[in-house]
Amino acid sequence: MQGILYEESTVWLFLLVTVVMGGWAAWMTARGIALGWRPYWQVVLALGLLGLAVRFIHFALFEGTMLSPHYYLVDTLVLLLIGSVGYRATRARQMTTQYRWLYERTGPLTWREKPWREKPSAGA
Repeated sequence: MQGILYEESTVWLFLLVTVVMGGWAAWMTARGIALGWRPYWQVVLALGLLGLAVRFIHFALFEGTMLSPHYYLVDTLVLLLIGSVGYRATRARQMTTQYRWLYERTGPLTWREKPWREKPSAGA
């Protein structure tokens, strides 16, 4: 996998910098965007910039390549995956707690409209 996902000598550096540190920052960034009721495209934009920051950490601390389109894309895709889950989990929680009379949770990332019971008609 070295050379495809990461350029460092060990996978642990990739996991530490990109997945743990960058992933936490991506989750919190996406969560903040969702809490502000902002659209998903802002998550993509913010995590694209965060991908540059993660690339810089690889470059500054571990002698990685700063301007590598391949590794920037890998890092940013990992951040987008983690951030998208964070955004969706936060939005699902928002929708089902703030609008509990309209929506119910169907999973950790999903919700649906609550079924409405029709009132019996007077002539029935």
